[in-house]
Amino acid sequence: MKKGLHPENYRPVVFKDMSNEDVFITRSTINSKETIELDGVTYPLVKLEISSTSHPFYTGKAKLVDTAGRVDKFMNRYGNRNKK
Repeated sequence: MKKGLHPENYRPVVFKDMSNEDVFITRSTINSKETIELDGVTYPLVKLEISSTSHPFYTGKAKLVDTAGRVDKFMNRYGNRNKK
C-alpha cells in the first residue's frame, strides 16, 4: 500500500442524533469544535439530523402519502368553477 495515503488522526468520536437524542461512538477523522463527556471521557461531538435509529426506512415508520384523495379534493374545490 502507498504510504501517506490514509489519514493518521483516527480517534473515537461521538455522533448524536438530534431527533431522538441517540448517541454512538465510532472512530473518525471528522473535525468538531464541540465536545461531550461520556463515562468520564471527553470526546469530540458531531450532531446529526438523522441516523439509522431515526430514519423511517430503518425504523419501519414510513409515512404513506394519500395521492388518490388529492385529485378528488382538487376537483371538489376548483373543478366546478366554470359551471356558474
